[in-house]
Amino acid sequence: MIDIRLKVFQSVARNLSFTKASQELFISQPAISKHVQELEKEYNVRLFERLGNKIQLTKAGQLLLDHANKILKNYQKLNYDMNALQQYTTGELRIGASTTISQYVVPEMIAAFHRQFPDVRISMLSGNSREIEYALSSDRIDIGMVEGVIRQPQLKYTSFMDDELVAIVRSDNTQLTKESISLAELKSIPIVIREFGSGTLDVMQQALKRQGISLSDLDIEMNFGTTEGIKHYVEKSDALGIVSIRSVNKEIYSNIFRIVEIDGMSINRKLSLVEKQGETSEIAKSFKRFITTGYKG
Repeated sequence: MIDIRLKVFQSVARNLSFTKASQELFISQPAISKHVQELEKEYNVRLFERLGNKIQLTKAGQLLLDHANKILKNYQKLNYDMNALQQYTTGELRIGASTTISQYVVPEMIAAFHRQFPDVRISMLSGNSREIEYALSSDRIDIGMVEGVIRQPQLKYTSFMDDELVAIVRSDNTQLTKESISLAELKSIPIVIREFGSGTLDVMQQALKRQGISLSDLDIEMNFGTTEGIKHYVEKSDALGIVSIRSVNKEIYSNIFRIVEIDGMSINRKLSLVEKQGETSEIAKSFKRFITTGYKG
């Protein structure tokens, strides 16, 4: 069986925090420290330097992390392959999803995947698209799900779902009563949008650019880190928000929001799975196959 000390050390090294490793692994902080101390005693080295309240890897720590990453990946594959002999899938799957996907798309997907593979333990990380790509590149997750149009060359993207961004206002908005607006009118209406680094904002910028409009041409009243933040703000103001149609279906049906068409502009996008080139785990591959070929959402 895998040496739990390597998994503990990897988590501490990845987070550069004993506290975060404790939270990530659901192990007490004294136990985390004990496992690291045992490794230091075994190899007669210091693995971390303490700088005030922070820690950083020593040269020996970086060397051990490089080996630990390889060993733990190989063990994960061994575990998967041995269980596959009995057509039995078990293990750990770390998924990262950008904010809109994590809130409105992936919970149903994960529930369906879990029904088919009940012995796979799934953890979920949420952030904007850039944060999810970084988490994948730094081995914090096994596979990601992102919204944007910007692509990182070291990563592989596979579309799995269509989506549309729409302009919404609260249903009783007295400042904007029309069902559609022109591109010229769009420039003068207070608007709330996602933050920089968000895939939603990437797609919106590209759509505006095709119309010869930049973000600086708009009357941006506020940037929000979440779609829910935009929705709550729009509900209490006369501003217009740009969000995924998937995030407001219930509110439109309940007459809380209404969609305002923008003449001559539609904002369509693909939601994508993202993997490291040639390094996807077997369980992540199973999840990818499930989402792209077997899932009926």
